[in-house]
Amino acid sequence: MQNIRKGSFHLFRVGGIDLYLHWWWFLVAAYEISGGSRRYSSPIWSAFEYLALFLIVTMHEFGHALACRSVGGTANQIVLWPLGGVAYVNPPPRPGAMLWSIAAGPLVNVALYPVLSALVTLSRTSGWADTMPNAFALVYWVSWINTRLLVFNMLPIYPLDGGQILRSLLWFVLGRARSLMAAVVVGFAGVAGLIALAVSEQSAWLGVLCAFILMNCWNGLQQARLLLRREKLPRRPGFACPRCKAAPLVGNYWKCGQCGTTFDTFSTQAACPRCAARFDTTKCSDCGGMNPMSEWIKAAFDVQHQRM
Repeated sequence: MQNIRKGSFHLFRVGGIDLYLHWWWFLVAAYEISGGSRRYSSPIWSAFEYLALFLIVTMHEFGHALACRSVGGTANQIVLWPLGGVAYVNPPPRPGAMLWSIAAGPLVNVALYPVLSALVTLSRTSGWADTMPNAFALVYWVSWINTRLLVFNMLPIYPLDGGQILRSLLWFVLGRARSLMAAVVVGFAGVAGLIALAVSEQSAWLGVLCAFILMNCWNGLQQARLLLRREKLPRRPGFACPRCKAAPLVGNYWKCGQCGTTFDTFSTQAACPRCAARFDTTKCSDCGGMNPMSEWIKAAFDVQHQRM
């Protein structure tokens, strides 16, 4: 995912998760509020609608973050910007953990759907369309916005939630690298369709969104190629990452923080061969997890025991 933290400012922190808002959000909010005035008799109702959008997107992203944490991942930042929201989640590199972390966001919209639909039905049967037309329009459009966000996010186009859910499901069958490659290929095809739609509708907004998706598809393609190359490298038996269960690479992929020497930490028992500096934890080159060498050995034993 492209880093969009630049240009954003901190709003608040909840449960160890920092929420940021990009300054472009205010420009788009002003545009949307002025455009929404056609649906209401006063711009204040348009502001309420946009605040509802802010709340829905925030809940969606917190769904991602909390789900990621529940499977042992890290998630401590959310950025809201004009194209929606981005939760910076880092679940353990396992298909199930990835699937739950991504699916939890749309599930928030799914949970909101019957609530908002019931409010629309209640307001319609209560005659709000005649007695309180602004309130009725607000309830109706907030429900419509939630549904639109759900449908759009579930498109199988990487890096949208639907595309990442597709990648997670394929991971069970194809593995980590090939599942990402397949999802990216589908994403390129999908964004081509969105570009055609943007041209036919003459929608600059959709065009900007397509550019964002295209950049992330390209980054995903480069990551998939890197993962495929790594799959061909030799792995060291007898060790496994406690977090992702991957065996470490064989070679000088670790660097001493004292003297700068690169070495294979698993062949030296986490000690630098040049300056003899010892390291309490060893970083996994696959998931970035930091664990003591003893836990790497124990995890390898557990993995082998599970396969027996």
